[in-house]
Amino acid sequence: MTTTITFGIQKGGVGKTLTSGVTAYLLSEAGYKVLCVDMDSQGNLTQFISGIDDLSEFENETVLEAIKEQDARPYIKGISENLHLLPSDDYLATIGQFLYQEYDGNRSLALHHTLEPVHKFYDFIIIDTPPALSEQTINALSTSTHVVIMFETSKFCYSAVPRFIDTVLTTKERLNPDLEIAGILRTLADAKRVDSQAMIQLIENEYPNYVFDTVIHRRATTGRLPIYGLVNNSESNQAFSYHKSFVKELMDRVRSEKTNQ
Repeated sequence: MTTTITFGIQKGGVGKTLTSGVTAYLLSEAGYKVLCVDMDSQGNLTQFISGIDDLSEFENETVLEAIKEQDARPYIKGISENLHLLPSDDYLATIGQFLYQEYDGNRSLALHHTLEPVHKFYDFIIIDTPPALSEQTINALSTSTHVVIMFETSKFCYSAVPRFIDTVLTTKERLNPDLEIAGILRTLADAKRVDSQAMIQLIENEYPNYVFDTVIHRRATTGRLPIYGLVNNSESNQAFSYHKSFVKELMDRVRSEKTNQ
């Protein structure tokens, strides 16, 4: 069974794209077949994974066209043997218009039906979402087995967490009974700031059963990954160190849930 993991919260600047991209890359390097799905019209995951900055190269060959055809297969791009990409571009911003005016079916399940034909090819599907609740986010949650809630250690993100959890639980109740919260990942933590350290502890106190032990701290080498890339990067060992710990923890949680089912 394919494990589909959405990275999300309705706030920007929390590390969704970088974390989802690095997670997908590390899983592929561990020998798993992985598909990245970019559900953000900014297309940053597409740029990060493909190494192509000009999104016009993917015009008319993106997740939007896949959803319109209800079949992802013609639009998947091979990045490496184990890592594939369903790209995005600016035109994904029009998905609401398509779903409300042309789509014949449950709008929240459009991505689910689009990905069904490829489940048998992948061990993991990793989905990046936009920095707001939207048709893209709901569709991602509706096709996922797990969601990682991103928590950047700030007051505004702290306020967003309970609202996003409500969205996840509502989606589970109404659309996707298989959806589980994998955990809350604390990201972009700054060891030099007292408020950041306080937020790390506060979210753990509020949600002790959800938070991952791993905390992703700010690190220059990690911040440079979109510049130097994921492959043949001399800084990769240091850049990936926190994420390797997170991926191990994530895998342990996913395996534990499968064992208990």
